[in-house]
Amino acid sequence: MIGKSALVNEIIFSIQGESSRAGIPTVFVRLTGCNLRCGYCDTSYAWDEGGQMDIDSIIERVNSFNCKTVEITGGEPMEQASTPELANRLAERGFTVMIETNGSVDLSPLPEGIIKIVDVKCPESGAGDSFLYANLRLITPDDELKFVVSSKNDFNWALKEIETRNLLSLCRINVTPAAGRVEPADVAGWILESGKNLRLNLQIHKILWGDVRGV
Repeated sequence: MIGKSALVNEIIFSIQGESSRAGIPTVFVRLTGCNLRCGYCDTSYAWDEGGQMDIDSIIERVNSFNCKTVEITGGEPMEQASTPELANRLAERGFTVMIETNGSVDLSPLPEGIIKIVDVKCPESGAGDSFLYANLRLITPDDELKFVVSSKNDFNWALKEIETRNLLSLCRINVTPAAGRVEPADVAGWILESGKNLRLNLQIHKILWGDVRGV
């Protein structure tokens, strides 16, 4: 749709830092704005910084990196009405399109084939009641769920959700240690003790470059 635009914080080319696709070169389209205020947020600069770009300009910028994998992220990208259109137009041009979302906004407007990386907020995030459980019916085996844990209590809560809702039958599940709140080795131990086929999700972009913008 010619003329549609989005409020964009940044467009960068980097290594995918999370999910089972970690390590893959990826173009990130980071949109501005978020409806949540998680205590461990590492992209708070995207809450309100950015400028309008029309979708044609976004696609032109993405094309300039000679990479066919794109992630639309934020902030919370589903807060913007133009996000499904952006995702669709990128997919039509042969891009593998992922969207990283906090799970609190209806995902049904997204076109089929868009890979959804959906965060289920644990209690100590400060947004523990935000997840829209109706989104689970939209999850496919190509999608992924993510639990960011700040403590053993968070992990136990996540484990109960996973078991009660049979989430491992839907897709891959990532467990991410909240930076500065819990040791990754401890989370790894909890995963092993659980006996569940969960994936320890370390943020490799931070391992490579530290907690800085633009990577």
